[in-house]
Amino acid sequence: MKRTIVFLLTGVVCIGLSWAAYQATAPEEPPLSRYVPSGALLYLQAKDFSSLLAGWNASPQKQRWMKSSNFEVFSRSRLFLRLKDASSQFTTAAGIPPDGSFLAQVAGKQSVLALYDIGKLQFLYMTKLSSANSMQSALWQTRSKFETRSVSGITFYVRRDPESEKEVAFAVNGEYLLLATREDLMAGALKLMGGSTDQSVEVEPWWSQSVAAGGVMGDLRMIMNLEKIIPSPYFRSYWIQQNITDMKQYRAAVSDLFLSEKEIREERVLMKKPAAGGEASEGNGSDSVADLVRLVPPQAGIYEVKANPSAEVCFNLLETKILAPHPGLAVAPDLAPQVHLTSGETGNISDLESRIDQAPVRSTTPLDAASPLKELFQKYKPRAILQVQSTERDRDGVFVRLHTGFALHSELDWDEAGVRSALVDFIRPSLTAGKLGVAWMSRTGYQELDGLWTFVTAARGRYLLIADDPALMNGMLARLNEKVALQPALFIGGVNLTRERENFARLTDLLDRGNSVAGTFLTGRPTPQFFSDNIGSLGSTLAEVSSEKIVVRDAGEKVLQTVTYEWAR
Repeated sequence: MKRTIVFLLTGVVCIGLSWAAYQATAPEEPPLSRYVPSGALLYLQAKDFSSLLAGWNASPQKQRWMKSSNFEVFSRSRLFLRLKDASSQFTTAAGIPPDGSFLAQVAGKQSVLALYDIGKLQFLYMTKLSSANSMQSALWQTRSKFETRSVSGITFYVRRDPESEKEVAFAVNGEYLLLATREDLMAGALKLMGGSTDQSVEVEPWWSQSVAAGGVMGDLRMIMNLEKIIPSPYFRSYWIQQNITDMKQYRAAVSDLFLSEKEIREERVLMKKPAAGGEASEGNGSDSVADLVRLVPPQAGIYEVKANPSAEVCFNLLETKILAPHPGLAVAPDLAPQVHLTSGETGNISDLESRIDQAPVRSTTPLDAASPLKELFQKYKPRAILQVQSTERDRDGVFVRLHTGFALHSELDWDEAGVRSALVDFIRPSLTAGKLGVAWMSRTGYQELDGLWTFVTAARGRYLLIADDPALMNGMLARLNEKVALQPALFIGGVNLTRERENFARLTDLLDRGNSVAGTFLTGRPTPQFFSDNIGSLGSTLAEVSSEKIVVRDAGEKVLQTVTYEWAR
């Protein structure tokens, strides 16, 4: 009996060792990209699409998004209506609506979506799904309504709507489910799965070079052929960021999304066109950006550091944010002007106070007053500029006050007396006819104007600090001696959403009250305001996101961007 047990145990061990050896030597399954035909504009790959979809459906963010005013506006947008039309055409061609239930049925583990035409939404979708689950889907159950085709010994199904000329094709090949909106894409994918030597997306330079530059794949990866996407009128019409000009310098891009319990991190690589490539020049201010980040005070709501700002950029930022703030150019409304009918009056009693015998007083700053300040920036050549902003409620909790601070790191030590003189020359014409309120008083660590307007400045060697709030100034000065080891970067920015979300909603609500449109939209309700309603509801939807940070680095032929979203849980 004992001998039998020993033989059994020995057999089990041998089988286990043999299976382990087989697993170690067995070839890895080829990536799904090997079966994607060439010609794609956009490539999207997920490690586990079914888990991502289930997580989204169960998330409170989705529930808030569906109930938000932001979604309400989106549901009436041109983009949404076009997507709805495309969904109807797919339903007609396939006989099945592409709703949430359908998506859950065809969502497998490793999955790929390749987009070939933006306007017509022509795509190929491939996912690793057990054959049993594939055959339980509504798509497989309605296969009798499809025509049968065969490629490389693999059967697939096609159905075409003659009116819209849309077609849907699908196939089940082992543990893979394939779905396409073009018969040739389905046939091409099945040929590649059957061992064909036809070209796949992997041999195209935009794809292979992006993958090589991207490194480790995230939970979700997107690769874009920007040389073909950017010229598309559909992309230009629906690209939310409206920065086509900036994107023209890149030929391809890859973005990897990494998910964890505490954060979502996006790693982007933008591949430059040959004319825009080349090695990153030394002394380009990237070291100064990494150095200035340490000055960001704890009370900062939002900050950004830029490398190599021109004298004009430094002057404009300082003028618009602190010295002479103004709203800038007005944005033309999208709605037609409203007609206000009156009884014929051409004025009111308040017009009696208007002087018609003299020109109105203009408070614009003379051009010669700005020259010393611009010359100062040109002389000292700032290598980087830090902009810090924060908000606070007034004592009554009604109004929201904005505070701004700047820090500049230059090639030379700043002349503090010259800086104070240039600043006073610029602001005096708009504050006083004489010298009231423009004399400097010494404070602990900085200089402050003696008038009613709060304005402080300090110089520490190559660092120049300017602010309209002593608290921000003290916060930056307190961090001058801290040591922070960061890699050089062209841009670093961040926002503390937990701190600023409520104040932003309050501020934009007050500002939008004076700009509200009297008319209504199709639903009969007032048109939502962009900042207080649309952006505000988006902030409420993503209430668990506590902060965001972006870092941009230049690596010669490519630009690296890291965007990190932290969760408050």
